[in-house]
Amino acid sequence: MPNDIKDALLIYNPVSGRRRARRFAEIEQAVRILKEGGITTELAPTSGPASAMHIARQAVEQRRGIVIACGGDGTINEVVNGLARNQIPMAVLPAGTANVLAKELGVPWDIPHAARLIPNAVVRRIALGIVVPLDGNVSAAMPREGRYFLSVAGAGPDGAIVNGVHAGLKKHTGILAYWAEGFRQLVRYNFAEMRIRSHGQERHATIIVVGRTKHYGGPFKITTGADLFVDSFEILTYSKRSRFAYASCLPALWMGTLRAREGIDAWKADHSICEPAGSHPVYAQVDGEPAGRLPLSFQIVPDALSLLVPARPAGGAVA
Repeated sequence: MPNDIKDALLIYNPVSGRRRARRFAEIEQAVRILKEGGITTELAPTSGPASAMHIARQAVEQRRGIVIACGGDGTINEVVNGLARNQIPMAVLPAGTANVLAKELGVPWDIPHAARLIPNAVVRRIALGIVVPLDGNVSAAMPREGRYFLSVAGAGPDGAIVNGVHAGLKKHTGILAYWAEGFRQLVRYNFAEMRIRSHGQERHATIIVVGRTKHYGGPFKITTGADLFVDSFEILTYSKRSRFAYASCLPALWMGTLRAREGIDAWKADHSICEPAGSHPVYAQVDGEPAGRLPLSFQIVPDALSLLVPARPAGGAVA
C-alpha cells in the first residue's frame, strides 16, 4: 500500500448479521490494529438504505486515504457505488449475512485478523459491472443512471428470492432467510423465460448469472471462470423451466458438476441485454440486493475502482 496513506474511514452496518455487540468490539480492536500500522481510522455507522453510498461519496469529497467497508454484500455494494470511478481505495472487513468479496480475496472471516492485512495490502485497479435500466424501467432499486456491482448480478429465480426475502427474517437468521425464500420460490415461481442478447448472439433462458467473481453466495461457486482482475464477465444461463430440473441442480452445484448439465451455457462477455420473453415480470439482483426487473443491460466499466488486495507470499496464500 502507498506509504502516504495515513487515514481511513471505516463504514460499518451496525445492524448487519448476528453477534452485533461482539462485532463492534472487534471493529474497535481493528481500529487499534490499524493505528499500530500507521493508519488513523474514523468510524462511520450506516443509518439505513443507501447511507453507506452517501458516506462513501462524502469520503471522496474529503479526500480520505482509504475507505474500509465492514459489512455484508449489501454494504459493500453501496460503498462501491459511492467510490466508483474515483481513485480512493476500498478495503474490506467481512461481516454481515454473506461476503462474496472476502471469499474471493481470501480475507479471513475475522475482523481483527483481516485488519492486520490492510497496512501491507496492494492497490489494484479493477473493472466494475453496471446494471442500467432500459425502456424507462426505473425504480427505487434501480435508478436511471444504473447501479454498479462488484461481485455478481443476475435475473430469474435468484432475483425473485432476493426481492422476496423478508427483511426481518434476514436480520434475525442471516443466510437462512435466503434458504427459506429459495424453497418458497421453488414451489411458486413460474420460471418465466428471458431473451438474452450478447456479442451478436441471442439466447433464451430462465436464469442468468453475470459474474465478476467465482464465488456466488454461501458455499457456492457458479461463474467459476470469472476473474476480478480481467475486464469481462463470465455469464452463465440455464434454459430449463421445470421445478424438478432446478431442484436437481442443487446436488450438482454442491459437487461442482453444474456445467455438465443439459441446458447450462456459459461464456465471457463485456455486455449483455436481458429482456422478458413473455408477459411475466422477471426480477433482478446485484450483489445480493434487489435491482428491479427486466429489461436491463449488464455492462463492464473498465478502470472503475481501486481495491486493496491482501499481499500474498510466494506460495499464494494470504499472509
